[in-house]
Amino acid sequence: MNTASTIRTTGTWSMRLRTLRLQLRFLLPLFIVLVVAAYLAVPLLDKVTLRWFSRDLNSRGLLVANALSDSIAEALAAGRLSRLQTLFDRAAQDERLVAIGLCSPDGRLIQSTDRFPADLSCARSLEVAHKPDPRLALSGGAVHVGVHDVLGHRPAAPAALLSLDDWAPGDAGVEGNKSAVAETPASQMLVARLVLLHDLSFIDRRSEDSRNYLIGLIAILGLVMAVITMVVAQLSWRGWLSGARALMRGEGLVSPLMPAPELAPFAADLRARLRDMEDEYRRAQGPDAEWTADRLRTLLSTQLSGDQVIVVSNREPYIHERTADGIIVKRPASGLVTAVEPVMRACSGTWIAHGSGTADREVVDGRDRVRVPPGHEEYWLRRVWLTAEEEKGYYYGFANEGLWPLCHVAHVRPVFRESDWEAYRAVNQRFADAVVAEATGDDPVVLVQDYHFALLPAMIREKLPEATILTFWHIPWPNPESFGICPWRRELLQGMLGSTILGFHTRFHCKNFTETVDRYLEARIEHEHSTIAYREKETLVESYPISIEWPAPEQVERWGSIAQCRERVTARLGLPEDMCLAVGVDRFDYTKGILERLNAVERLLEKRPHLIGRFVFVQVAAPTRNSLDEYRNFQEHVQRVTDRINLRFERDGWRPVHLLAHHHEPHAVMELFRAADICVVTSLHDGMNLVCKEFVAARDDLQGVLVLSRFAGAVRELPEALIVNPYHVEETADALYSAATMPPGEQRERMASLRSTVHEYNVFRWAGRMLADAGRGRLRNRIEARVRRYRAD
Repeated sequence: MNTASTIRTTGTWSMRLRTLRLQLRFLLPLFIVLVVAAYLAVPLLDKVTLRWFSRDLNSRGLLVANALSDSIAEALAAGRLSRLQTLFDRAAQDERLVAIGLCSPDGRLIQSTDRFPADLSCARSLEVAHKPDPRLALSGGAVHVGVHDVLGHRPAAPAALLSLDDWAPGDAGVEGNKSAVAETPASQMLVARLVLLHDLSFIDRRSEDSRNYLIGLIAILGLVMAVITMVVAQLSWRGWLSGARALMRGEGLVSPLMPAPELAPFAADLRARLRDMEDEYRRAQGPDAEWTADRLRTLLSTQLSGDQVIVVSNREPYIHERTADGIIVKRPASGLVTAVEPVMRACSGTWIAHGSGTADREVVDGRDRVRVPPGHEEYWLRRVWLTAEEEKGYYYGFANEGLWPLCHVAHVRPVFRESDWEAYRAVNQRFADAVVAEATGDDPVVLVQDYHFALLPAMIREKLPEATILTFWHIPWPNPESFGICPWRRELLQGMLGSTILGFHTRFHCKNFTETVDRYLEARIEHEHSTIAYREKETLVESYPISIEWPAPEQVERWGSIAQCRERVTARLGLPEDMCLAVGVDRFDYTKGILERLNAVERLLEKRPHLIGRFVFVQVAAPTRNSLDEYRNFQEHVQRVTDRINLRFERDGWRPVHLLAHHHEPHAVMELFRAADICVVTSLHDGMNLVCKEFVAARDDLQGVLVLSRFAGAVRELPEALIVNPYHVEETADALYSAATMPPGEQRERMASLRSTVHEYNVFRWAGRMLADAGRGRLRNRIEARVRRYRAD
């Protein structure tokens, strides 16, 4: 026999053994049930049979007694007892009648057949006959005892017979029959009692036959049921296998002997599990073409080959500060810096920003430039210097007292001053001059960042008409009615329409901007292509949801384990090890919903007092814009609310709220994220909010819960978070409780999906989409220029 045959034979026997084991699963319980049924049924059958035969024997005995009663009464009245002996012997010839005895009313045995037991008295016979089971064991076998009254007519001379009162007092059987005598008609009286002993051996034989029949019937039924069960099990097993294989092949339900609905629950569970496995596989595999720094560089080298990239923002990515220990470098708490800085490292261009550090001037060269990041030096940082008066009017005044509250629905009134507007316009012009100075050609790619530079695109376009200008508005854009509050609304819109591409976080903000332009400017709007043509220049208005850089494996290794991070955080803040830790990380800004989340924490402890001592909320609030009254008042208000909550609920050194109102470096924030059980983001109005994405990126253990405001732009990408209305205190408090009590399995499912989204839609994808659109636009412009040149020739 060759190897293939051996394998087939082995497989066949293996299949048969598996089939046999499957059949035994059905047959063994069936066999046990049948044995138990027989064990319980046989004694029950014996009792029922005996009861039936006892009633039959009683009926037969009554017939015999009725047939003999007249003869017995006459013989007793005539005093001829010999006639009774002959009568009894003839009656005892019945095969089921063992013996007959006649007892006087006073309990004396008057006459009996030869087989009547000598030791069986009349009183004993009466006692046995009155039992529910009138069985008496004799040396020859068990007999059924029946006692029947013999009644006769009252004789003329009553002295010839004994009356019932002549029975000895206390004699067994006598007291029990007084009522019977009393109930007889006046013309009759008890003259004797007839004792009949019936043979019970035939009953035992018939009971044994019944038991045998019953056991045989159960055995036959068991065999038939076993055969049917084996056949049905085999066919069902084959049908299930066929159906399962068909489902695995995607052919639907195939079952030759079973209707499809029987497999429907299995099919639904199987499909759900396959979907789960597919989701897990996709999460593990990641996107087909993941956006990375290398891919962004490839995009730049192919679609923007040789093109210079310049980023313009108010906030610089690195700040040099002078301290007692010398010059230190800080990373500012800014979502813009978090998003754009990795892009600049990949592009190796120039970043133009306001130099605000106390030691910034000491580290730049003669052209106000310095290579960053420190120690890596991947791109240039060009610093623009502003006076205190310029910063007050441009940054604190028009940008943050005017445009910031105008664009955020946070119920703070915007303030617009003529002097602030003049400063804003002058600073924008200075940055435009810096861009022109840094440009090495006529057509650089310029990325203008945020609301500080609404006029800058048009100013750059005036000096560099061939430049590709990508403006990204990092905050929300209001509706036309709200934006109409601004006295210089037309100038701002004209400045922004100097962009080649104008990006917002969401389509909703794009729609608001387009409607605002339609309201206040004479421009041609093509909704189908999302373009606005103004003064012979076309601007693409598109949504580009911003994100973060997904951490590299070596960066994750430097973080430390979850347990280590939690141990360090609890030790630093003096927290219990087994508490539930919720964190919020924000700039100290009134749009971030810090007061609302504090109110929710207070309400949570009111509704769930068992969490007192077990729940801690840590709020990191980096100070910002302290020179503005709105911000100073807001920070003081937050501090008062924090003190009130702590005073109300603190127990034995435990405080429910820890307010950390100072700057935290990125590694400290990441450590806090990894130590936390809950991250709370309750923005009242936000363009995107990258804190929630940083928390998701930090949780490689797939644990932790994100509570996210529905008014943050990130909510459209992260639906697996617990979505709340921060103005609704009860809803936010309930969401915090749900997060604190969420099972680890549910946390794992939610976090795995969140991480997959943030991983795929990272900051390189955001920049790549914008730069790819810019590359296509530049290519189209070059082709149009060549076409015009050919026509001119």
